[in-house]
Amino acid sequence: MKRPLWPRFLGTALVFLAVGFLLGRAGDLRLPSWLHLLDGRQATEAGARRPVAGPGGGGLRQAPRTARPPGPELVRAPRGDGARVAIVIDDLGRSLEELKRLRALGVALTYSVLPFESRTPEIVAALRARGAEILCHLPMEPRNGADPGPGALTRQMSHRQLAAATRAALAQVGGAVGANNHMGSEISRDRRAMKTILQVLKRRELFFLDSRTGADSLGYRTALDLGLAAAERNIFLDNDRASSAVRAQFEELLVMARRRGHAIAIGHPYPVTLEVLSGEVPRAVARGFEFVVLSRLLQRG
Repeated sequence: MKRPLWPRFLGTALVFLAVGFLLGRAGDLRLPSWLHLLDGRQATEAGARRPVAGPGGGGLRQAPRTARPPGPELVRAPRGDGARVAIVIDDLGRSLEELKRLRALGVALTYSVLPFESRTPEIVAALRARGAEILCHLPMEPRNGADPGPGALTRQMSHRQLAAATRAALAQVGGAVGANNHMGSEISRDRRAMKTILQVLKRRELFFLDSRTGADSLGYRTALDLGLAAAERNIFLDNDRASSAVRAQFEELLVMARRRGHAIAIGHPYPVTLEVLSGEVPRAVARGFEFVVLSRLLQRG
């Protein structure tokens, strides 16, 4: 003789009833009204209907929501979210002292060395000994008539002269993995001249960073057209050498890196730049920004 099934169903129903009752007391679930009746409470969550005396002396109307007091707003520095930052230090070649302070920052940097300065060989040797990423800082003709220094590349040079001068500069900065322009706002807008210079880099499998000292520079675009790996500067840190200005430029660098995923800055071994970097770089690292060598941010045509 088969046993009736109703005792089994009744037992299951009682279990669900008990669980729902307990969870309702814990406030973890919205319970149906019949469970609240068993619980001995009225539903009081925002939006629940309950008896409220109206103008006519009774009836049901919507219970008003109780506004929660606003919690304190937490002010946090914007996170880096893994955004990558490359800082290139230009105009090295005259002193070894800055190298110590730059190394003390404890992050990856790229060092651009002028080829014909008094301490160029020593600086190149010191950087190579510690495996730093080095660029040859090619002196190029500016638009304002300023002196770019010895070995400058100019628009008046023939194709052969430009190629020879580029090779001579590269020979002074052994171990360089790329080059960028020192000054050069005049020659960088001349596609013929830039093509000659960049072809020398291409034959040596070097990359090019367009310092963008002029808004109409053709260096970056020409490099990509020739098939070189290349990049272009986004921020100058220290055109204005006031510490507040350098700090503002550094923050703009981080904002750009966070928005785009990466950003490239050029700075110089000025005392104010080194001072600002020594304070701001550790804070940026703590905020999640990653400092990388320039060669990790290259584009290819």
